[in-house]
Amino acid sequence: MPGLTELMADIEARRVRLIEVTTREPSPFARSLLFGYVAQFLYEGDSPLAERRAAALSLDSRLLSELLGRAELRELLDPAVLDELERELRWLSEDRRGKDAEGGADLLRVLGPVTDAELAERGAEPGGAAELAAARRAIRVRVAGEERWAAIEDAGRLRDALGAALPVGVPEAFTEPVADPLGDLLARFARTHGPFTSAQAAAHFGLGTAVADGALHRLAAGGRLVQGEFRPGGVGHEWCDPAVLRRLRRRSLAALRQGREARQPAALAAVPPQRQHVGGGGGPGGVGGGGGPGAVTYRY
Repeated sequence: MPGLTELMADIEARRVRLIEVTTREPSPFARSLLFGYVAQFLYEGDSPLAERRAAALSLDSRLLSELLGRAELRELLDPAVLDELERELRWLSEDRRGKDAEGGADLLRVLGPVTDAELAERGAEPGGAAELAAARRAIRVRVAGEERWAAIEDAGRLRDALGAALPVGVPEAFTEPVADPLGDLLARFARTHGPFTSAQAAAHFGLGTAVADGALHRLAAGGRLVQGEFRPGGVGHEWCDPAVLRRLRRRSLAALRQGREARQPAALAAVPPQRQHVGGGGGPGGVGGGGGPGAVTYRY
């Protein structure tokens, strides 16, 4: 306590400066607090499944991996939440649909190269991409064996990473080499998709799986991607953008907590009579009568 008092006094006197930072891993002090979560596993059989899933989702991924040997989120993440988030990330939700030429330009910058069918699926105006190309804001390139529209800012990356042939007249400012063109394309792919495999990323860009896998491992080593088992019903390791995974965990946790919300007292008061077959449905043909016309089905 004397040391704490001295520290607080130094902070008040501006002799010690307080700086807020965000670290990739919990501090030693925070880790000791988070490891109190181990007690949850001692009594996991006494708590409902929804509560155990919510507790696991609220724990840091690295600590969960240390406790369980490997962080497998397949059984924790909500499939409905994942579907909804993927529609938002890929601009397929109603509020993300393109409404004009500017919306089409934003779509190309955020999603990367897309086909005419994908533009139409997202509500882009017919001929809008051609207007952007005429204004030197978009280019038409061939990626993975099909014609796609791309933002002109991606010209150099598409040329250097995928060997795409650029149309004539692209300004030199947009063809300058960048440090990691393939990494930039894959990182954007991760930001606009849910958990994906190396094969899916390779097919999207027309690359060999080994080439894509090597680049994805490099991004993971730099902290730009995370690897694990995330997608419910999936098989094998997958990749995910850290920010996307955080949103997915938060929304899945919110959905679980919503399912555990307290009910009104009237709902609780109705349970004991139903359990004892008191009232309607408890006579012949009711709950105790073998399931006749008045049978009641309970779900727990």
